Amino acid sequence: MSLEIDVEHTRGSFQLRARFTAAPGLTALFGRSGSGKTSVVDIVGGLIRPARGKVIVDGQVLVDTERRVFVPAHRRRIGYVFQDSRLFPHLSVRHNLLYGRWFARGNGGAAADLGAVVDLLGIGHLLNRQPDSLSGGEKQRVAIGRALLAKPLLVLMDEPLASLDEARRLEILPYIERLRDEAGVPILYVSHSVAEVARLATTVVIMAEGKVTAVGPVLDTLPLADANDGGSVLDATVSRHDEAFELSVLTTAAGELQVPRLDAPVGAHVRAYIRSRDVMLSLRPPEEISALNVLAGRVAAVTPISCAQADVRLDCSGALLMARLTLKSVERLALAPGRPVYAVIKSVSFERT
Repeated sequence: MSLEIDVEHTRGSFQLRARFTAAPGLTALFGRSGSGKTSVVDIVGGLIRPARGKVIVDGQVLVDTERRVFVPAHRRRIGYVFQDSRLFPHLSVRHNLLYGRWFARGNGGAAADLGAVVDLLGIGHLLNRQPDSLSGGEKQRVAIGRALLAKPLLVLMDEPLASLDEARRLEILPYIERLRDEAGVPILYVSHSVAEVARLATTVVIMAEGKVTAVGPVLDTLPLADANDGGSVLDATVSRHDEAFELSVLTTAAGELQVPRLDAPVGAHVRAYIRSRDVMLSLRPPEEISALNVLAGRVAAVTPISCAQADVRLDCSGALLMARLTLKSVERLALAPGRPVYAVIKSVSFERT
């Protein structure tokens, strides 16, 4: 299933021009507040009729202004998951889920089998409980299940983890991954969290001032996502566990990395998100330092981002790594394309894929 969007719309002084095509999986809309993410979601959901353009989901035309096609919101077969779960407080979990299935009524879309959705989200033990007895993460899993049981062509997730604490976010992330990988329905996902997008996204759409500035696979696109919190994503595989020091050793194209022990078997694939501010550079192999991870590379580009800082793009055996340095450090180290360096990584966030 695929998603095609090519729309233009004006709301007051704000002008939206969004054009992108997303492959199956989870497409993340990323950008600052006011960049146009919500307008895109509202257009896809049928809450806004765009001035011009098309919206096509899995070959089904939802909007085509030239042909005067505009499918009403209630007929779009779209499932919604918001920041708050919006469960019906007077209904049990089972009946909240069945309310979603009532909307399907024989229409095509993703599989709408109650048992399969319950298994997918691990909520079988919750079926007879009331919403007010659930944790925030449990409520969101039920909300996702209700959306799936409406047999949607597309699921819209508008910052579904924003209201959860860190423990609840970690609880629900694996279920969103399963939804991405197993449910067979495309997901349009809005988030302000770079680490969240690094873990979940198949495709990243970066927006700024009403325009799409970049679209592509997460490994290529996320480093461009946020000038305030840039970073890099590396594909990695768990190669072994160091039980003596409670560490996991991972293999990446850039080299080996050691991180606090992961709850993942040898051979498991993970994504590493490394913030550019957590990368230091040295012209020589560093000695007698506390950092466990040092990767060799070459400077590919130096891009000033302010009067005081620059982003340094590194090629580490074909893998991209970003470092954010002061312009004084760039000048002092004489950093320029082609210069060999050693990247000292202070912190790494590793997530399951």
